[in-house]
Parts: sequence; structure tokens; C-alpha cells
Amino acid sequence: MAAKVGDPDAIVTAVRIEPGAKASLDTRDTEDKVGFESEAQADDILDGLRDEIISLHDKLWAEAKRSVLLVLQGIDASGKDGTIRKVLSGINPQGCRVASFKAPSDQEKAHDYLWRVHAECPPRGQLGVFNRSHYEDVVAARFVGAADDAHCRLRYQHISDFERMLTEEGTTLVKVYLHISKDEQRERFQERIDDPTKNWKFRERDLEVRKQWDECARVYEEVITETSTEHAPWFVVPGDRKWVRDVVVATLLVTTLRRLDPQYPPPDPAIKGLVLP
Repeated sequence: MAAKVGDPDAIVTAVRIEPGAKASLDTRDTEDKVGFESEAQADDILDGLRDEIISLHDKLWAEAKRSVLLVLQGIDASGKDGTIRKVLSGINPQGCRVASFKAPSDQEKAHDYLWRVHAECPPRGQLGVFNRSHYEDVVAARFVGAADDAHCRLRYQHISDFERMLTEEGTTLVKVYLHISKDEQRERFQERIDDPTKNWKFRERDLEVRKQWDECARVYEEVITETSTEHAPWFVVPGDRKWVRDVVVATLLVTTLRRLDPQYPPPDPAIKGLVLP
């Protein structure tokens, strides 16, 4: 998964799952540096990327014609919250919304499983972030018994069609799977147990899910393989090194926003040359 240092195109290529290709998570190094030589080097690049995200996001917000949706998935302790804090620090909160999907409420269960998701999609001009997403309905749903394997597989086409519709209506999706190792998860869990300020992040049932590590990895690999499409590809980001994770996700966002090239709207002709008294 070699990439030139800081080269956006090389980084995107290194982590992208090509449509039709198998995700092969077990062959992807969770400690990969993706071409970076040191944390300090990556942090310097991340600072510049964040500045550019702020600038491009401001134009997206002002333009109010298109939107971007960053989808973050991963096993427990993979770093979804940390990614949001590090990558999106400093952007205008008026133009950003974060949604998290937990177990559906009774009202949500009364509708189709994408109903609650669609309601949280970002309006034009905004950057939306899903901290867990509609993919919980094909991953978590299996483990809690809400849907069997066969039913979840039926949802792959539903989700791909849903994402195509969003894309055609002006929302660009950036789907990121934060890929960490079992050892790294153990260390992060232990930190949550040992640090009183992080105890609230840990629940005993997290250990029950951890016991199903291999099955969870198998399901995620299947989901990513089946739903990485040209209109909404998946990116598997190595997550054991947080500094690598952050600079790669920032690179994905910047390349997406550059491609969209949002512009400030032209001024109202009525104010041209206007001098206030």
C-alpha cells in the first residue's frame, strides 16, 4: 500500500476499494504509514489540509448547491470520534452536522430502515458526518438478531441504490472504514477502563462483541466488497496509528472538495459600487 509522501492521488488510490474488487481486510496493514515517514511530517501536512478544508467548506456553505457526506464506520474503539475532532477542527459549525445511529427507536422501527437515515442526510451547502451509519443495519443488525444474513444481503442493493440517488441529487459520499487490529482495540479498551475520564466510553457488552471479532471482520469485508461502487466507493484507512488515520481522512475530504470546486456566489448587481452613508 505504498504511496508518495503527501501525494493526494497516491493516498486515495492506496486506500480505495475498487468496485468489484474484494476488500481483503486481512491483507491490509492496520499500521501502514501510507507513505509518511513520521508523525511530525504527517502533522505538518494535516495542518495545511485542515486549512484547505475550512476554506473549501466555507465556499460549499456559501454556494448552497451541493453537499458532502462523510460516512465513518469501524469496530468499537476504531477512532470515529477522534477522527471527527481532529479532521474537522475549526470548520464553521453552521455548515456541518454530525449524526450517530444507535439502536432504532419504536418510531423508527415502524418505518423502513433507511427512513431515519434519509432524514439525517446533509442539506445543500452542508458537510454531513455519519458517526456509524446506515451500514449498522447490515452489520449490527446481524449481531443483535434484527435481521438474518440473507435479509442483510438483500439490503446491499437497497443501499447502493439509495447512495446513487443521493449522488445524483447533489450529495457526494466519502465512505471510510477505520481499520484497526485486535491488539490495538485491546489497548484502547484498557485505556478506557483505566482512565476515569474515559470510563463512560466503555460498556461491558463491548467485550461480548469483541469475542466475535473474526465474524465481525468477515461481515465488514463482505459489506465493503458488495457496496463499493463508482458513485460511492469505500476507503479502508489504516487506523492503528491515529496520526496516519487523521491525515488520510483529511486527504480524502480535501480531494473530494477540490473536485467539487465550490465557488462563492456572485454579488448582487444591485450592490455594485454601493457606498453606504
